[in-house]
Amino acid sequence: MIVRHLSLTDFRNYAAAEVALEPGANLFVGRNGQGKTNLVESLGYLATLGSHRVSTDQALIRAGQDAAIVRARLEHEGRELLVELQLNRSSANRAQVNRAAIKPRELPRYVSTVLFAPEDLALVRGEPSTRRRFLDALLGARSPRLFGVFADYDRVLKQRNALLKSARAQGLRSEKLSTLELWNERLVELGSEIITERLAIVASLEPFVREAYQGVAGSDQEPALDAVLSILAAHPEADDDADAPGESTRNGDSRPMLGRAEIADAFRTALERVARAERDRAITLVGPHRDDLLLTLNGLPAKGYASHGESWSFALALKLASAELLRADSSTGDPVVILDDVFAELDQRRRGRLADAVKDYQQVLITAAVLEDVPEALTAHTVRIEAGTIVESSTIAEDLA
Repeated sequence: MIVRHLSLTDFRNYAAAEVALEPGANLFVGRNGQGKTNLVESLGYLATLGSHRVSTDQALIRAGQDAAIVRARLEHEGRELLVELQLNRSSANRAQVNRAAIKPRELPRYVSTVLFAPEDLALVRGEPSTRRRFLDALLGARSPRLFGVFADYDRVLKQRNALLKSARAQGLRSEKLSTLELWNERLVELGSEIITERLAIVASLEPFVREAYQGVAGSDQEPALDAVLSILAAHPEADDDADAPGESTRNGDSRPMLGRAEIADAFRTALERVARAERDRAITLVGPHRDDLLLTLNGLPAKGYASHGESWSFALALKLASAELLRADSSTGDPVVILDDVFAELDQRRRGRLADAVKDYQQVLITAAVLEDVPEALTAHTVRIEAGTIVESSTIAEDLA
């Protein structure tokens, strides 16, 4: 897939922007705060229905405006597609494909991107919620219908937590809550599907992560991934975003294949086990909303043991592996690889290795404050950004350090 043209209206600091993009590498250069990241953020939103920088849509709409519009003209195998999204401040967002209305959650069917940014260091060093969002975004990119499953699970979770809070306020025991069992079954049904899909994606992703890590870092270290499930924990009493509230699914070097029925049974058993604790705390203590992805390097947890360079390499490997996985099973071509202000964080050796890793993708978008940070092989089409204004150039732009 290639993005041929990107158009923004009242998105972030852009009142209006029109930029033509080319196959291969496209480099956006400009001093910090000029709007480089805003451009690639808009494309990332079309593919994932979220921003890598903020948790709500409101910050994406230019100050003083009621709506923002993102339009992208896509091309795949000679066929063109116009994708449009309107972000509204006080009403539901709207989307179109070739001028025909669709539900916004259907957009990822048409747009595929993998974005790596400095914030992604949190995949290694941050909280479990960051790693859960990473897995779910990848799952949604491969199967957009799962975005609906995630939304349904969140709604059920909120309803169940509200019921537990009400019961605590009224002094009711969980066994006397006639509707709790109904919410339990719905939670198990949706949660088991999410856990099953996450286990499958972790197993598929791991060999790509190993290859990508060794390619970027140039070392023989062994990265590994492992799902940590709260439904298997003996005492899942930790706070919502605390580390390792569950139990690993890996036994030594093997990972047992847990079927969906087994997961559902374990989920029901876990709910029974924590029923009293949930009543006391008025919160759902087990389920995919409390799971984690354990990242290890040579058998040790990357969080806490990996150096800064190793952590960067691991985070980058996760994103490169995602791109390879999407490329392997895509019917619409390669995902657009987006590298947002990444090269400044890497040493010269890793910069070169990263350039080699992405050079064969159909399209790569890069942002940088300093031109020299980016390997020359990725600077063929350079666009200069100044205060929300785009200046295109077919030659290498001057250094804007």
